[in-house]
Amino acid sequence: MDTRQLPPLTALRAFEAAARHLSFKHAAAELSLTPTAISHQVRQLEACLGVALFVRGTRRVDLTPAGQGLFPALRDGLDAMARGVQAVRPRQGPRGLVLSTTMALASRWLLPRLARFAETHPGVALHLHTCDETVDLAGGEAHLAIRYGPGRYPGLGSALLLPSRFAPVCAPALAVATPDDLPRVPLIGFEWLRRDASTPDWPLWFEHAKCQPLPRQLHFSDEVHAIQAAIAGQGVALVNLSLVADELHTGLLHQPFGPTLEGHGFHLAWPEQRATDPDVTTVRKWLQQQATGTSAAVPSASATP
Repeated sequence: MDTRQLPPLTALRAFEAAARHLSFKHAAAELSLTPTAISHQVRQLEACLGVALFVRGTRRVDLTPAGQGLFPALRDGLDAMARGVQAVRPRQGPRGLVLSTTMALASRWLLPRLARFAETHPGVALHLHTCDETVDLAGGEAHLAIRYGPGRYPGLGSALLLPSRFAPVCAPALAVATPDDLPRVPLIGFEWLRRDASTPDWPLWFEHAKCQPLPRQLHFSDEVHAIQAAIAGQGVALVNLSLVADELHTGLLHQPFGPTLEGHGFHLAWPEQRATDPDVTTVRKWLQQQATGTSAAVPSASATP
């Protein structure tokens, strides 16, 4: 005798998708149904259980306490079912996994290393999604992400990948040796997406260095172009040392003096329900191995100019 006494699986799937998106419309798009069909299946489930699962608004829906209690169990159960099915299905090619990260980290750190991942892990097709705005990992936009920030993300697991220390760097040909040399070379800056009193920019650097502030003469919309300008010998840039570790190691750039400013770290983040996913685990371990080498290559700097 089947003691599970489960409602129809189609109704459970419709509820889980609607609860995850808090939208019948988005759930319908995911399941290739109409919003009306999703609404009908959810009402069927509510009638079967004898409780309301959603509070329906004009433009969105919210979970009732009963819905909040049911959603995690269904989400985790469906994820486990999907992993089980995937494990026994004959593999036709590499499994796809989407990694989201910032444009600066992608171009300056990750892209040069992706070929190594493909060589050592041919069974996982790693797809890179670059965006400076955060993505909805719980909603399935990506399987895991690298985010610049404090590392506290409700509902997500996270681990520090790369620390962030910001310091002046420039091409050796500029012959910059002390802060006294700064008035004769252009200062390179870039636009921060989000800024607060602790943002490691030039004004804060001059405050820590106890030097007379100087105006920026070259300003870019993103850190990548600021770094390229510094490599080209166009001035001194205040940038994340982790993003120029290779150039510091090869001598294309040098860090002539401090102080260094502490920024938020780059953190790996993933949905908690994917914590044991073997492909997510593989990518996480590989990224952490690559980050260990980068951290070792970043030179230490004195705390005073």
